Amino acid sequence: MSVPTRLDEPRGTETFPIVQRGGIKFFRRVTRGFISFFGQIGARGYFLRDIARALGDPATFVPETIRQMRGIGVDSIPLTVIVAAFIGGVIAIQVRYQLFPGVQLSIIGLSVRLMQVLELGPLLTGLVLTGRVGARMTAEIGTMRVTEQIDALETLSYDPVAFLIVPRLLASLIMLPALVVLADATGLFSGYLVSVYVTEVTKQDFVSGVRLGFGTFQVVYSLLKATLFGAAIAFICSYEGFVTEAGAEGVGRSTAKAVVITSVAILILDTLTAALLAPYLQT
Repeated sequence: MSVPTRLDEPRGTETFPIVQRGGIKFFRRVTRGFISFFGQIGARGYFLRDIARALGDPATFVPETIRQMRGIGVDSIPLTVIVAAFIGGVIAIQVRYQLFPGVQLSIIGLSVRLMQVLELGPLLTGLVLTGRVGARMTAEIGTMRVTEQIDALETLSYDPVAFLIVPRLLASLIMLPALVVLADATGLFSGYLVSVYVTEVTKQDFVSGVRLGFGTFQVVYSLLKATLFGAAIAFICSYEGFVTEAGAEGVGRSTAKAVVITSVAILILDTLTAALLAPYLQT
C-alpha cells in the first residue's frame, strides 16, 4: 500500500483499516455530493450574470426574440388548446357526478374556474411546454455547442448568450402568460359546454358559479405562475444546452436532464407560490 508523501494530500481509502473504509467512503461521497451541488449553483449564478450582461446588447437579441416568440408561443397554441379543453371538460364531469344530492349545481362552474385558473391551467401548460419547448431549446443549443457553432459565434464577435439565451428567455416570459390566458379561457369554455350539453346543469347555474367569489388577483396569481414557469423553462433548458458535452450522446443526456429538472422546478415553484399567495386570493 502506498502512503501519501505530502501532508495536504488526502489519504486513499485503502490505506485505512478495513473496518473504517465503509464510513470513510460514505462521508467522502457525501462531501463530493455537497461540493458538486454548490458548484452547480455557482455555475448557474455565473450564467445568470452573463444573461444580465447580455441584456445590454438589444441589437443582437431583439430580432431573434421575435422569431422565438413565434416558435415558443404561436406554434404551441394547438397543443395548449387541446390540453386545456380536455382538462376543463373532465373537471366539469368529475365534479358533477361527485356531488351529493341537494348541492347547488352552480358549484360546478366555481370548481372549474378555481381548478383551471388557479392551478391546472398554468401548471399543466408549463409541464406540457417543458416537453415541447424546453426539450427543443436544449437540443438546439446543445447541438450548436457540440458542433462548435457557439465557438464560431464568439469568433465572429457575437455574444452567444445575447444571441441564443436572452431571446428564448424573453420570449418565454412574454408567451407563457399569453398561453396560460388562452388555456384558462379554453378550459372554462370547455367546462361550460360539457356542463350544459352533457349534464343537466343550466347555463345560468354554470355562469353564476364562475362569477361567485371572483377577484382580479386570481388572474394575477395565474399569470404570475405562468411567468415563473416560463422563466424556469427558458433558464434551465438553455443552461443545460449551453454546457452540453460529449457529442450526440451528450445532447440527448442534456435534453433528458433539462426536462426532468425543469419539471421538478415547476412543481416546486407551484408549491411555493401557493404557500405564499393563496391566503390573498379571496381578499
